[in-house]
Amino acid sequence: MILRFPLKLRRRSRLLAYLSVLGPGLIAANAGNDAGGIATYASVGARYGYRMLWMMLVITVSLAVVQEMAARMGAVTGKGFSDLVRERFGIHWTTFVLLSLFIANSALVVSEFAGIGAAAELFGLPRLIAIPATAALVWWLVVKGSYKRVEVVFLVMTLVFLAYPIAAALAKPDWAQVGQQLVVPSFQLDSGYLLLFVATVGTTVTPYMQLYLQSAVADRGSGAEHLARERVDAYAGAIFSDVIAAFIIIATGATLFVEHLDVQTAQDAAQALSPLAGPFAGYLFGIGLFGASTLAAAVLPLTTTYSVTEALGFERGVSRSFREAPVFLGLFTGLLAFGAAVALIPGIDVIQLLIVTQVVNGLLLPIELVTMVRLVNDRAVMGKHANGPVRNVLAYGTVGGVSLLSIAYLVVTVLGLVGVNVGA
Repeated sequence: MILRFPLKLRRRSRLLAYLSVLGPGLIAANAGNDAGGIATYASVGARYGYRMLWMMLVITVSLAVVQEMAARMGAVTGKGFSDLVRERFGIHWTTFVLLSLFIANSALVVSEFAGIGAAAELFGLPRLIAIPATAALVWWLVVKGSYKRVEVVFLVMTLVFLAYPIAAALAKPDWAQVGQQLVVPSFQLDSGYLLLFVATVGTTVTPYMQLYLQSAVADRGSGAEHLARERVDAYAGAIFSDVIAAFIIIATGATLFVEHLDVQTAQDAAQALSPLAGPFAGYLFGIGLFGASTLAAAVLPLTTTYSVTEALGFERGVSRSFREAPVFLGLFTGLLAFGAAVALIPGIDVIQLLIVTQVVNGLLLPIELVTMVRLVNDRAVMGKHANGPVRNVLAYGTVGGVSLLSIAYLVVTVLGLVGVNVGA
C-alpha cells in the first residue's frame, strides 16, 4: 500500500527540511555583522548617508558566491580549507595563508572583546568585569558543549540583528532616496571614502566567515548528497546578513547623517536606534552590539583553531574533549584569553580599532579568495562539483574587484603620507 500525502503537506515538509539545515551559512554570514561590522556600517551611514548603499547589492552577490563555494567544498570533500591548501599547494603556501589569516583573526578577536566592553558600558557595567565574564561563558559553551548545542546557541544569537530593520523603518527615511541610492552607483576617490569602502568589503566578505563555514559543514558531516540544502543555507545567510547591514546604514543615514553626527563611540551609534526606543536606544544598541560581538568572539577563535589544526593534522572538532583534541581546544582557549586581555588595556579607541581591523581583512581578502577559487576549480578535489563558467566569472570578478580596491586604498594612503591629498 502506497501512502500519498497532500501536495500542501509535502511542500511544507520540504520547506521544513530546508529550514532544518540552516546553520553554518547563517552563522558565518551574521558573524560578519560583528562589532567591527556594526561600527563600519554605522560610519558609512553617518558620514555618507545613503550614498554607499548601492555597494551592498554588489557585495551581496559576491558574498553569496564565495559562501556557496566554501559550503560546496566542505560538503564535497569533507575537509576544511587548510586541509585542502596543504594537500594541493604544499607547506610553504599553507604557512603564508595561515600567517595572514592568523594576523587578521587575532586583531579581530581583540576587536570583538572591545565591542563587548563598549556594550557593557552602555549598561553601566565595567569592562573589567564584562569582558572576562563573557570570555569564560564563550569558553564554557564551546569546550563543554556539543556541535549541535553550540550551533543552536549561535543561531539564537542572530536574532539580535532584527532590531535594525525596525529602527530603520521607524527612523522615517526618504525611501525614494534610499531606493535611488541603492541602484545608482556613486563613487569618490578620496582616502576617507576608500577607507570605508575597503572596510565594508572586508567586514562583509570576511575571510574567517568562509573558513568557518567550510570547516563547520565538514564537521557536521554534510556530504555531497546534502549539497542543495547547504547552498540554501549559504545563500540565505548571505542575503539575510547584508539586508541587516543595509538597514544599519539606512538607520544611521536617517539619523546621524541628517544631524551631521560622526560615529566616535558606541553611544554615538546608539542614537541611530532612538526612533525605536527613545531614551532607551543605548540599551537596545548595547544588546545588539553585545550579541553580535559575543557571536563573533566565539566564531573567530574557532575559525583560527580549525585552520591551524587542519593544516597541521591535529584532532579537531567542537564535540571533542580536551583529552581528544588538546591542541584544538588549547589554541581556542589561548586566543580567547589573548583577545580578552588586550581588550582590557586602557585607552583603546574602540571604533577606530574596529574599522582598522576590517580594513586589514579587506587587504588580506584577495589572498584567501585566489586560493579558494583555485581549489574550487581543481577537478582532482571537486570532481563534477567544480566551478562552472558563470560561477567563475562571478568569483574572478570578486577577486579582481577586491584587489583593485585594496590597491587603490594603498595608493591613496601612500600619497596622503607624502602630502598629496587625492580627491580633496
